[in-house]
Amino acid sequence: MDSPNSPNPYDNMSLEDIIIAECTDDHDDQYFKALMDGGSSTRQGRKRAHIDRGHVEGHQRLFDDYFSDEPVYTEYQFRRRFRMRRHVFLRIVQALENHSEYFHTRFDAVGRRGLSPLQKCTAAMRMLAYGAPADYVDEYVRIGETTAIECLVNFVRGVNDIFGTEYLRRPNAGDIRRLLQIGEVRGFPGMLGSIDCMHWEWKNCPVAWKGQFTRGDHGRAIIMLEAVASQDLWIWHAFFGVPGSNNDLNVLNQSPLFTEILQGQAPRVEFTINGTQFNKGYYLADGIYPEWGTFVKTIPLPQGEKRKLFAQCQEAVRKDVERAFGVLQSRFAIVRGPARFWQRDVLKDIMYACIILHNIIVEDERDAYESLVDFNYDDGPTNTPTVEVLHGPISDFPTMLQGNAEIRDRNIHRNLQTDLVEHIWSKFGNNFN
Repeated sequence: MDSPNSPNPYDNMSLEDIIIAECTDDHDDQYFKALMDGGSSTRQGRKRAHIDRGHVEGHQRLFDDYFSDEPVYTEYQFRRRFRMRRHVFLRIVQALENHSEYFHTRFDAVGRRGLSPLQKCTAAMRMLAYGAPADYVDEYVRIGETTAIECLVNFVRGVNDIFGTEYLRRPNAGDIRRLLQIGEVRGFPGMLGSIDCMHWEWKNCPVAWKGQFTRGDHGRAIIMLEAVASQDLWIWHAFFGVPGSNNDLNVLNQSPLFTEILQGQAPRVEFTINGTQFNKGYYLADGIYPEWGTFVKTIPLPQGEKRKLFAQCQEAVRKDVERAFGVLQSRFAIVRGPARFWQRDVLKDIMYACIILHNIIVEDERDAYESLVDFNYDDGPTNTPTVEVLHGPISDFPTMLQGNAEIRDRNIHRNLQTDLVEHIWSKFGNNFN
């Protein structure tokens, strides 16, 4: 037993050193003795452990497995694990390498080689595709947890900057021409797609924000995505970031879906149904959406064979957007499970990057859809950039008010629905049981 006059070893120690000393293994005598001898504090004397992960060997193994002339794994396995074909992934890696110095192979002060662009992009894609934590990719890609998160943030930001203009664009003249042809074949002339909202749970929502992001029927923080999709699963419109306390109608009131139409910048859409001329395209929607002239809803409890056939066709075609959400979440599990990031800007970049990658994959793999109509996806000005949405004062304000009234006109909605009922019956009525 120590004498009462013996010095207390903790007298000259900081609280942090005392806690670490108490939590240190009893057999770690050297570390404890260093503290007793007046050594440096843990912040100054205890260095961060360096792990030699073997970046060069990790890159070579990754290259041999997937990117060499005779890779270990097949094209099918690459497609399943990277969610896209090899040439598409290499195109993205090359674009990011040209866009940002972050994706260059760098060397430290003593000439040691760092992570390659393939390693950084593979780590980011594995986190997006599998929804896995950051340290999940360490054992194979040889990349630390913090660096993996940094790679993901830079990856999604770069994808948005490089490909956002092309793959998050609104339909231009060539796109609308193709969408109208597909809609005509399916019995809905003038249809531009179907609209709905998707919910993404926000696990790490700050406590101060949970009230506005939580709705009673969900009981958890949610961020909402409004999207318009066509039959080939291309997402033509994406509006993300509205708190989950809203419903689909509240999101619509904040959405820029009709901004280009109101500003007179959208391509003109004209079509005829049952002898009636219409000058605005429409979207198929579910029951929560209002009876506007730009929406076509189903008929609840339809009476008569014509109305039953219309409801059946409308509900079947409207599922395009539901299928798009399902495919998006299947390809990128990060948007299927709860979001673990704290910053809204990072979540926004992740969601839009997943949509962009989804559209890139659709463009690369939608050859099967060309047989639907006599139309080549490479025809027309599909790569023509859309016009820029204007901000600030509007010169022709009365015209904008008139366009807004036409968009929200219930009479147009009812007339359009009635004409579609007759059109679908004349087109498919012989096969209706």
